[in-house]
Amino acid sequence: MLIHPTVERLRALGLTAMADTVIELQNNPEAAEMPHPDWLGLLVDREVTARDNRRLTRRLSNAKLRQAATIENVDYRTARGLDRSLFQTLASGQWIRDHNHLVIVGPTGTGKSWLACALGNRACRDGFSVLYKRVPRLFADLAQARGEGRLARLIAALERVNLLILDDWGPEPLTADQRRDLLEIVDDRYDKGSLLITSQLPVSQWHDVIADPTLGDAILDRIIHNAHRIELKGDSLRRRADDRTNA
Repeated sequence: MLIHPTVERLRALGLTAMADTVIELQNNPEAAEMPHPDWLGLLVDREVTARDNRRLTRRLSNAKLRQAATIENVDYRTARGLDRSLFQTLASGQWIRDHNHLVIVGPTGTGKSWLACALGNRACRDGFSVLYKRVPRLFADLAQARGEGRLARLIAALERVNLLILDDWGPEPLTADQRRDLLEIVDDRYDKGSLLITSQLPVSQWHDVIADPTLGDAILDRIIHNAHRIELKGDSLRRRADDRTNA
């Protein structure tokens, strides 16, 4: 059987995994015994898997997660107040499907960013679009976009992401522009997308960071109204690791 033209046509159609599988099966004597429906099923399965893997790779690349954290590697043994049941429920991603938010607060070094990236990684694997931004970098990007006349385009791009991770909120008070930008970002995502915010500050002090009572009420009402919370405690995990190394 002459398969070269068929393989080339498959590649021309962008069905590269299917083309590779045709060659693989052609070189496998046992494949000659396979019924035609099984051949076709295998070709389709390989192509679907390859495309899913490419999409996942693209989602992970676009997410720009700061740490290579995964749900499977979460350590529940450390004394930092992480509720296993709650975190595993959050790992299911239902809160993202429901367009709810998540707030992770706790002292420096308790693993807030790591947990956020682990949930972001899982969300990518579940098919959600994700974007990680440190809050200072986000505001710098917004300021630059404002100066270049593309602020609306940047905010629209943020709105399209299923899960926007804002890491390291506070403690510096926001400027007037930052307050307005944050309100627009939060308002755009209300009942349409999810936020994951990490902060060293308890939620009770976020009003002080926003530094405007009226806008503070508007912003926090939209965030906290339907937000899950994780409150970490204890010493820095990094410091504990250093202490063990130096012991």
